[in-house]
Order: sequence, then structure tokens, then C-alpha cells
Amino acid sequence: MAFADEPVKKLSLSSESLTLTLTPNIGGRVLSVARNGQNNILKVGDAVQQQPAPHVHAGADNIAYLGHEIWVGPQSAWWVHQSVNPARAAKKAVWPPDPWLGQGTDTVIKHSAQRIELESQPSPVSGLQLRKRWQLIEGLPDSILLEAEAVNTRDEPVAWDLWFNTRLHPQARAYVPVANKEQARFQHITDEQHAPLDYQWHGSFLTLNLTTPEAPAQARRGKVFIQPDAGWMAGFYGEQVLIIHFPLQPEARIHPEQGQIELYLEYFPGDASAGLLEMEVHAPYEKLAPGQRMSATEIWTLLPYLGQATAAEETAFLREQIPLLEQRLNKAGVAIK
Repeated sequence: MAFADEPVKKLSLSSESLTLTLTPNIGGRVLSVARNGQNNILKVGDAVQQQPAPHVHAGADNIAYLGHEIWVGPQSAWWVHQSVNPARAAKKAVWPPDPWLGQGTDTVIKHSAQRIELESQPSPVSGLQLRKRWQLIEGLPDSILLEAEAVNTRDEPVAWDLWFNTRLHPQARAYVPVANKEQARFQHITDEQHAPLDYQWHGSFLTLNLTTPEAPAQARRGKVFIQPDAGWMAGFYGEQVLIIHFPLQPEARIHPEQGQIELYLEYFPGDASAGLLEMEVHAPYEKLAPGQRMSATEIWTLLPYLGQATAAEETAFLREQIPLLEQRLNKAGVAIK
């Protein structure tokens, strides 16, 4: 058992272009991904150092470790189908996420130079046990394959989706290919401190603008639920761009309360330490019989970007690079459809 002052265990995969670091502790999450010589593109919370060995229990609160982790959806069902916390079930609580999946210690199934595989604890909240794999792709030093598998550990059916949640710094600029404005649903989360999201379409790409709100608001905050036109999205930060590919699904296969892509942004102008950008992907919503499994995949590609931080230059970069990248992925035998 880890002591409170013992740091999380770290495992890494390195190619000639990048390094990814994850931990089997605190939910088996990715803590860092960066091109060689560059900074971590992910935002990670101070709690990774301050609370490296949380007590996992049914009354646990969320701990902002951030980085990349896997949730299950829909959010409205998080605490409905369980008996370990009756109060949260009665309230149909939508927060916090499953403590067993987000704070538990995973078992390291495999760790080689090419691949890391973890297995979570079975969760009494969701009824699921997760198997997670990260793998370097031969011939593609800029890319990493992420695979997630969930098994129903209960003796009755459950229904969930797998939900990838990747946190970037709030100054990152996200782009999603979605030409039809009807395919994006906005939820502005406002109060005295927070103004609505500012967004625009640049050609066939949706992006969130990092603009200063009118006083007295100090920040922008909200979420957008998207049925994209293609199975990818991108986040620019510094001299790197993270491109996340995934299998594009028909809208009917995504839970109606969610979007296949979701962007959550809390942005405080002038305060680099506050807020975050979440780049989220939902896999199909599936009903699982006892012992039945479901799976989901992402491919991360981290490319260098030396252009200007403008929508015009960044979307031009994506229009040029995405077809070339997809050709390389297909040639390497990596299925993204």
C-alpha cells in the first residue's frame, strides 16, 4: 500500500519523436505527452503530488488530478445504478465521477518498450472493470494508439459508453470538423464570474475563441456537444498540436444526452494556472450482459507547429496535414473507421 507522501508510480513510452508518461495509480491516467524538447501538452493538477494515494470509497469527492482518463457515460446515470451510496442514487447525482475508476490503483498487466497495459479495479458504482492499453505504432513515431475495454462484472445487464477525457491547458485552441451549426449544442455555464463561451466557425471548423469577457465576469465557461463530420479533433498549444482520431459513429449510436465530441472550456484571460480545456470523445452507448465487453479506440498524434496562433493559419495547417496523416495511419494498418 502506498503512503500519503509516496509519489505516484510512473511508466513511460518513448519514440524518436515523443514521450508519453502515465501512472497506474489515481485511476490509471496519462500524466504527460510531449514531443522531445517540448513541454507537456496536458494539464495536470497539483493533486497528483499532494494526494497520490487517495482512500477510494463510495462517498469520495472528485480530486482534480486531470491529465487524461476514462469515464463512462451518460453522466446522468453515474450514481443511479448502484447501492453503495444510496443518497447519491436518490439524488441522481451527476458529480463526482466513479471513484473506483478515477482514483483506484490499476494493476500493471504489461509494460514493455512498445506497450503498457493496465487493468482497473471492478467498480461497485458502474459495475465495470476497465482494461487500458497504450501502444507505440511501428513506423509512426508521432502517434500512439489508445485502446479501452470494459467488462460488465455484475450478474445483471448494465448500459454505458466509454468516455475519453483529455485535459489540455486552457490556452490551447481546439478545432472540430463540423460544418452544420445544427450539429453543435452549446451549454453556457454562467454566473457572476463566468460569461458564456465565445465561438466561431472558420470554414468547416468550429473553434472556441479565447477572448476577454465583459466586466464583471472574469472568465468564460461552458460546454459544446458535437456530432462531427469526421473522426478527429485537434488542440494547438505552444509549438505542438495534438490530433485525436477516433472511429466516427452515426449519431444514433451516441447517447442523446452526450455528443461524440464534447469540448469543455473554462478560460481566465491572463491567468495561465486557472481553468482548463477538455477534449472528450464518447464511444457508442451499449447494453452489456453479464461478462460482456465493449471497447473504444483513440489515436493520438503530436505534431510540431511553428505557425501563428490564428484560426486562418491553424485551419490551413489541418487541411494540409490531416489527409497526409490519415494516409500514414492507413499505410501502417491502423484502423480509424
